[in-house]
Amino acid sequence: MTTPVKRLPRRVPGWAKVVGALVLVLVVFFAGIRLSVVPGLKDLFGTETQDRSGPALLKSIQDLSRYDAASGNFQVVVDLEKDAKFLPDAIRGTRTLYVGAGTVDAYVDLGKVGDDDVQVNGDRTSATLRLPHAQLGKPALDPDRSYAVSKQRGLFDRLGDLFSDNPNGEQAVQKLAVRHIGDAAKESELTARAESNTTGMLEGLLRSLGFKEVRVSYGS
Repeated sequence: MTTPVKRLPRRVPGWAKVVGALVLVLVVFFAGIRLSVVPGLKDLFGTETQDRSGPALLKSIQDLSRYDAASGNFQVVVDLEKDAKFLPDAIRGTRTLYVGAGTVDAYVDLGKVGDDDVQVNGDRTSATLRLPHAQLGKPALDPDRSYAVSKQRGLFDRLGDLFSDNPNGEQAVQKLAVRHIGDAAKESELTARAESNTTGMLEGLLRSLGFKEVRVSYGS
């Protein structure tokens, strides 16, 4: 009669335990980042936002003499891609598809109107005004209507975001969107509309003061 020999359990090497623990930590870490998309677990790993900003300080006051006569709403789709030489996009590179929405104002600077630019006849029934041409203001990007459609990043870029103070920064695409919006405003008829609206405003104002004939022209 023979007695079966029991096999002793094989001991797991120490290095295997260390590797296994490290893998487990990484899995939990990355899972914690993505758990916000899992229903029911968002509150467990969620974050709280507290506004600890100080009061706003008034730095300066400027008197404005310009008449904002027109405003244009623009939208642009920015496709910005950054590649690294000799490396595939999966390793190093980014591509961002961004929708930028903003406004550009057109105005007439009435502060540049001199005494020689305004002529009134003796009985104050006729007025002739010469105004500077309308100008475009700086484009203002609307954060509530601007958003990133998609972001593609290489492995190195993803790792860099983990140690960055501003991961997934969108400054580059935002600046590009502002530039494109400004270029579109220059090609539009926004300044012409501003001059037309300014003329209508001045004609209505002066006629309400008793002027029967009002002529407005534009030039430098």
